[in-house]
Amino acid sequence: MFYICSTKIIKVMILKKLFYSCLLLTIVFDGFSQTQSTSELLGGVANPIHSTVPFLTIAPDSRAGAMGDVGVATKPDASSQHWNAAKYAFLPGEMGFALSYTPWLRKLVNDINLAYLNFYKRFDDKQVLSASLLYFSLGDIVFRSEFGDYVGQYRPNEFTLDLGYARLFTDNFSSALTLRFVRSDITGGGTVNNQEYNAGVSFAADLSTYYQKDIEIDGKSSQYAWGICLSNLGTKISYTDDTEKQFIPASIRIGGRITMDLDDYNNISLALDFNKMLVPTPPVYFTDSTDSNGDNVLQYGRKQPTSLPLSWIQSFYDAPGGFKEEIHEIMYSIGAEYWYRDQFAIRAGYFHEHETKGNRKYFAAGVGLQLNVFSLDFSYLIPTSGRNNPLANTMRFTLGLDFDKFREFR
Repeated sequence: MFYICSTKIIKVMILKKLFYSCLLLTIVFDGFSQTQSTSELLGGVANPIHSTVPFLTIAPDSRAGAMGDVGVATKPDASSQHWNAAKYAFLPGEMGFALSYTPWLRKLVNDINLAYLNFYKRFDDKQVLSASLLYFSLGDIVFRSEFGDYVGQYRPNEFTLDLGYARLFTDNFSSALTLRFVRSDITGGGTVNNQEYNAGVSFAADLSTYYQKDIEIDGKSSQYAWGICLSNLGTKISYTDDTEKQFIPASIRIGGRITMDLDDYNNISLALDFNKMLVPTPPVYFTDSTDSNGDNVLQYGRKQPTSLPLSWIQSFYDAPGGFKEEIHEIMYSIGAEYWYRDQFAIRAGYFHEHETKGNRKYFAAGVGLQLNVFSLDFSYLIPTSGRNNPLANTMRFTLGLDFDKFREFR
């Protein structure tokens, strides 16, 4: 990933903050796997999938975060863009807004933040347009030369701009297309050792579907739903003109939900998501053998393709450890949500990633409050893997505004 490769940029030496801000982001998403040991993979070494701009995989809103990063088939809300934009077609309101804020990796540093802004507008009973901004700030970084002289200070940042269109095709089924612009500025530009560095740019898209249907369970009004989202299907990123471009974290997420009205005032939902990266798995090479071109000889797995569509397809069958390793690449989340009179919510969930693929495992919990025009949500993350886990004590906050209720309130 670029965050590890960025240490090459610094023969201008990156100081303590860049180490925490960038390298530890890699550790979180490539998952402490460089220090993990397992007998389940060839040679007993973990084999995480590598991609750049890992901030795209962070759950940005409090509701999904409180349910263990479940979101592809949960009840539609204003923050649906990240999880499944097709859900917007089922929102009853004409227009809505949500703002989420996450202080990130606060156990390590105090100035890394993730902000997420969402807006949707309904045009008729079948069509909804949505837009969002996801902004990730990595804090202040001081650059020094190889002699320790002060070179400058910069605040790296990454962001995405989304525009989505959701359409209802039947009373129960909808689809959506989301276009995404990604910009990652880690170095602030400039030239180091005669090498010019620039911001990385990618163009991507999400394709999503959503289905929900009212049913009865044991005589009680209920609803089941399922959703599929192909996310971040986009171009590779490079920070220089002459280095190999790297994959962004394309993925496929499939999930379902069951909601039951316990009585006139109480309802509960259970949701389950499965998520797999559509990025090639690093192959295993012989360490003591090269071909006629001087390249290492492939031992297990497959070489990474240059074609993007082929890379998405190959990601299902290229793991060096075979089918068993492919199964290990599937992350799953399970979450529950309880509402009282559609005014107060309690949420909990669990996220699991195999130890050879990142070892992110954590519980989450949170609450929600609907106050006429405004909604407030809060979530708290509790890691179960590793001591001094950088994700410990992660909190998320979301503020929502329902413009329809705002008009009624006025």
